[in-house]
Order: sequence, then structure tokens, then C-alpha cells
Amino acid sequence: MASKRRLPQTTAHVRITHQSWQTGRIEGEVRANDYEWQFQWKFRVGELSIEPSLGRALIQDPLGRFLERSDYQLEPGGDYSFTIRADI
Repeated sequence: MASKRRLPQTTAHVRITHQSWQTGRIEGEVRANDYEWQFQWKFRVGELSIEPSLGRALIQDPLGRFLERSDYQLEPGGDYSFTIRADI
């Protein structure tokens, strides 16, 4: 029997630094392995911007899914994490 090959997993750590229900925006930082990014999530329009551009493609989709799933539960100063099924 052939064994199933599992994708590597990486844990991404998220810290929320600002949240505004009036403007529909959440800002924060995300870290995974040696990468660190700043993000802004405009949840009313579903727009995610991430800086710097280095490694952005690795985190954009997983972070977007995490924010869509969790945005109403996130609070400024809060630390969160999620698993990425890839090697970053």
C-alpha cells in the first residue's frame, strides 16, 4: 500500500493592531517562519493588502481565508494563529 504524502504545515501568527467598525478595516501583522508582513483587511469590500511584497504570494490566500472566517472575532491586541498547508 502506498502511503499518502502529507503537505508540510507552517503556523502563521497574527497580531491585530487596529480595528475600526466605522471604516470596515482591520490592520495587523502576520509572521510565518522568517517572514513578517503588515496587512490591512477592508472587510466590507473583501480587500486585503499586504506589505512588503517579498513572500506575499505565500501568505495572501491563507491569510485572506483566515480573516474572512474570523474577522468578527478578532480584537485589537489579540494574538491568533492558523495553519498553512505549505512550507514557507
